[in-house]
Amino acid sequence: MSELTFEQMLEQSLKTIRNGEVIEGTVIDVKPDVAVLNIGYKSDGILTRNEYTNEANFDLTTALKVDDKIEVKVIKVNDGEGQVLLSYKRLALEKGYKRIQDAFENKEVLKAKVAQVLDGGLSVVVDEARIFIPASLVSNVYEKDLTKYADQEIEFVITEYNPKRRRFIGDRKQLLVAKKAEEQKALFEKIHIGDVVDGVVKNVTDFGAFIDLGGADGLLHISEMSWGRVENPKKVFKVGDQVKVLIKDIDGTKIALSMKFDDTNPWKDAASKYAIGNVVKGKVARMTDFGAFVELEVGVDALLHVSQISKDHIEKPSDVLSVGQEVEAKIVDFNENDHKISLSMKALLDNGSDDDADVVSVDVDQVISEEGEE
Repeated sequence: MSELTFEQMLEQSLKTIRNGEVIEGTVIDVKPDVAVLNIGYKSDGILTRNEYTNEANFDLTTALKVDDKIEVKVIKVNDGEGQVLLSYKRLALEKGYKRIQDAFENKEVLKAKVAQVLDGGLSVVVDEARIFIPASLVSNVYEKDLTKYADQEIEFVITEYNPKRRRFIGDRKQLLVAKKAEEQKALFEKIHIGDVVDGVVKNVTDFGAFIDLGGADGLLHISEMSWGRVENPKKVFKVGDQVKVLIKDIDGTKIALSMKFDDTNPWKDAASKYAIGNVVKGKVARMTDFGAFVELEVGVDALLHVSQISKDHIEKPSDVLSVGQEVEAKIVDFNENDHKISLSMKALLDNGSDDDADVVSVDVDQVISEEGEE
């Protein structure tokens, strides 16, 4: 019996590998574009950057170091130069397909970083397997610009799994809808009419602002923004503002809000400040043909009827007054229940008297109504 040579004994001690086999190797050298692995074979294994990941210009030295152990797939036992070609991404892709299949069947929530923002949606990668999330399934609200999701880690579920066509569809929207429903339920369980809560301005319109209360939105109508007069909500609020609001009413899932807090109500002590006979100062806020509305303080307007401006006959207030002008007048009527105050400048004129004022009773609501029609 002939003795085996050293080369023959070494050959027998080395394992046999085949194309497609999954093996473990140890990194013995790594450069930005290629890594060399000891795979227990007569030749070392070569793992190129392109077979490690699909990411362009990826630096292998950031992911691998000498003595690292890594599981790879054999692509070719002999590349013509006696080397064994290996792939990490193909093995990862197979694992990715299996991961996606399991998630699809079990309705599992996956988490991955957005790899690419496309015209029609987002592309995410799970173990080298690409999943497409259509724009309509990215959010529970319309998203015109998806670029804000670039490189963000997001959660989603798989709604379509087709490995033959390599078609994998993800859905983030249903998770957000479900989360919002839970938050809404929790919110409505804890809020009550009269509560003061914190919120964030979500949208501002000509008629009011929508406030995110953390689970549901409430409407802060323009008439509830202040005790005073608000001409344009967009000049008062902007999206993202933090506000404190009062729960005025709850009707099903609709929440009406207010910023008219009782402790800031200007009519709270108006009876003493604006008692009949008191002399007050204010600024002309707006005018009609019937008279001028004078702002005595924020939230308190008084009517100065055209007949009470002067002893002389005046056709309309704008003939002698202007918006923003400061005037001094006497309180000649006060109705606390209806929040109505009537003024007279004529009563303060020289040699004037309360009798000279000839106070005219005017329906303020009518004046406001006719002012709006104009």
